[in-house]
Amino acid sequence: MTTRPGLRAWCLASALFASGATLACDTPVTVCERVTPSDFALLDGGVPATVLVDAGADSAVRRVAASLAEDLGRVGGSVPEVLTAADGVDGPIVVVGVQGDSAWIDGLVAAGKLRLDDIGGQWEAFQLAVVDQPWPGVAQALVIAGSDRRGAVFGAYDLSERIGVSPWHWFADVPVTRRATVRVTAGERSDRPGVRYRGIFINDEDPALSGWAKKKFGGVNADMYAHVFELLLRLKGNYLWPAMWAPKSFHLDDPRSAALAHEMGVVMGTSHHEPLTRAQAEWHRLEDDPSTGGEWDYARNGRNLRTFWRGGLERMMRGAGGGMHENLLTIGMRGDGDAPMSEGTATDLLERVVADQRRLIEEVTGRPASEVPQMWALYKEVQDYYDQGMTVPDDVTLLFADDNWGQIRRLPTRDLGRAGGFGVYYHFDYVGVPRNYKWLNTNQIGKVWQQMDLAWQRGARDIWIVNVGDIKPVEYPLDFFMDMAWGPERMTPEALAAYPEDWAAQQFGAELGAEVGALMTEYSRLAARRKPELVNEGTYALGEIRPDVLVRGEWSGIVEDWRALVARLDAVRPRVPEAARPAFFQLVDYPIQAVANLYEMYFATAWNQRLAARFDPRGNVFLEQAERAYARDAELVREYHTLLDGKWDKMMSQVHTNYVIWNDPVRQNPPVLIRTAGDVPEKMRNARAVFVDPESGAGPIRIDAVDVDRGVAAVGIAWSPVPDLGQGRAALVALPQGRPPTTPSAAPRAEYDVTLPENEGIELRLRLAPTLDTVGSGGVRIGVSFGDGPMQTLVSELEPTGGGAEKPGQKRWYAAVIDNRVDLVATFDALPAGRHALKLWRLDDNAVVEVLEIVPQ
Repeated sequence: MTTRPGLRAWCLASALFASGATLACDTPVTVCERVTPSDFALLDGGVPATVLVDAGADSAVRRVAASLAEDLGRVGGSVPEVLTAADGVDGPIVVVGVQGDSAWIDGLVAAGKLRLDDIGGQWEAFQLAVVDQPWPGVAQALVIAGSDRRGAVFGAYDLSERIGVSPWHWFADVPVTRRATVRVTAGERSDRPGVRYRGIFINDEDPALSGWAKKKFGGVNADMYAHVFELLLRLKGNYLWPAMWAPKSFHLDDPRSAALAHEMGVVMGTSHHEPLTRAQAEWHRLEDDPSTGGEWDYARNGRNLRTFWRGGLERMMRGAGGGMHENLLTIGMRGDGDAPMSEGTATDLLERVVADQRRLIEEVTGRPASEVPQMWALYKEVQDYYDQGMTVPDDVTLLFADDNWGQIRRLPTRDLGRAGGFGVYYHFDYVGVPRNYKWLNTNQIGKVWQQMDLAWQRGARDIWIVNVGDIKPVEYPLDFFMDMAWGPERMTPEALAAYPEDWAAQQFGAELGAEVGALMTEYSRLAARRKPELVNEGTYALGEIRPDVLVRGEWSGIVEDWRALVARLDAVRPRVPEAARPAFFQLVDYPIQAVANLYEMYFATAWNQRLAARFDPRGNVFLEQAERAYARDAELVREYHTLLDGKWDKMMSQVHTNYVIWNDPVRQNPPVLIRTAGDVPEKMRNARAVFVDPESGAGPIRIDAVDVDRGVAAVGIAWSPVPDLGQGRAALVALPQGRPPTTPSAAPRAEYDVTLPENEGIELRLRLAPTLDTVGSGGVRIGVSFGDGPMQTLVSELEPTGGGAEKPGQKRWYAAVIDNRVDLVATFDALPAGRHALKLWRLDDNAVVEVLEIVPQ
């Protein structure tokens, strides 16, 4: 399989375009600016090549041909014609079509001028080829051939991205750099996706995306979805769960939406608890349908539920020309409103539900159920059915899920060769315990890489879908997720390390790529420490109060990290080109400023409350700082909402301050502040707040896990650093992932040279990033030892829950996702003072080690 060159190829071309350099252009079908006789002139002096598409081509192909023409206009300044006949065209032609469905492309194959062996019979594959003398009077053609209709779409958008049109050109206002000359080198190249269905779930969309859509488009309707579908396809995605918070329904809100999805080539689905194309809200909205609105209970109301689901399938069959709209059907059943179906695991009932649903599929479509794509989502309590042995037909894809906080719960352990395969439902956004997180991006791409690489290695390769909330705040990790889904094997740790700079260069130019990429990485690291919704004035230790000074504590260090990041942002901002500043504000500036300001507000609130409790007037200094920060928060939101004449008005309306329970406050609330007045001694009335550092003392011996002195590989596995993962600069992961447990005698290890002082014993603390036992074996094990001494086994046992934390494992999980860390401790008897080798042993897969601390006793 040829994997996607995509982003890195674009960045190389962009860098050299920007610098005015002449590209070597020594790889096939590479975009460049040089002029040689063998290269295809995509743009020549601002004049674009003509775009040619078959008159009878699929609607998705015709639409992307027009979109490609518009992209050529964005780059060159002139939109070319889109023709269905080559008569009279004497210049270069770009042909877009599907193998076996395009007279133009099939004719070239028959004439021996084009070979498509690499893509024949493949899913969504494409080939780009420069063909000399394709037809009489035409010197050259650039052929974009798809193995199917989406293959042609992805081939066209691949070319658009390479000539400088970011997938985010509309959804984040990334500008397009004008170029008069763009050439494509001779030859051919092909590509196809690694993961079959690559999608997004628009969820938790009130009040932000919903409010924006209502103001801009009149609702969450086809006019809005046209932009969502285009973004998805430009990201080389193909699958969508639409917005579904009640009372929304994709089909009822605007019947045009489903037709448009099919016309553009998007595979529609429904979320994990919405079977057979039916939005949950439809059950309550179809007041004229006597079968709906009753108990959502299959044992008591199965006949009406079957009627309801049949209606969804019949609607799917009413496509243009009597065809079937393309869907990946959700099967199974959960309770009404994203709740469990029953108190326990009613396996017999759920098996009957699935069997009846498949009978409906056969009756309505007229096809065997095995020929209609379906998936069963093992989300939350539904995973218990799988763990207890429930099976569904072999053709159904089993969709595993994370814990809603980025840790995959389970991966395939049986039926590994099933025809339907496996997938993963992942989260960048969530509403639920222990706290909603909906406001801004808090996801590190290194974490996404580690979890999704694990999924790929374990055989979850048929569906990758991610909950993106409102889309807008998570542009960066979404782009990464879709890039990785297209080419999982291409996304190596080295590619991961290069990704921030490459992505930033694509959006803002190569000269800013390194600095902006570093801003994105540091922002992600700091924001992932703890979701902003989980931060308040009591989150961190404050420090000591003295009569003349305040001693810095943990809170000060946290705030200083954000201040340092804002200072770097301030240094970069003036160098961002004017045309790119709206995009920069959305993607970089606002998230950094907004979260940094939130920390300033809570930091000041903490000092105000503590000092005011002692009637210390220095608390008034912090009162004013907190009030300014609260006002600044609103100012930043207004700036976002007035950007580009209000294009994104309402998109940042998510409440994000002063949570008191797991759910959103009903409105944005100021912090509780106290003014100290009254009988304050004259000399203290204008007191200033002066900070000093704490006195340093002996502390633990701290080792970043990636600072390995010696690595000893075994059974083809070695501890390896993974960038942008965890609360430090990187984390240690045993690669390749997906391998079975190792015994201590055959385990890979990392060794650290340490010098111990005199001691009566040693406490060894390990800080890990949260992960879960994806095989159900009782936890994630890791071994530690000193020298040739015995190995101790430590176990991370976390139990995700969608409700309260009653059990010890659930309490550990709450703590782990709140603090984004797991702490394990081993104790050792006294060791001689001097040099020792501390050894870290890989026992189980999916252990992510950040820090080791040695505390002599």
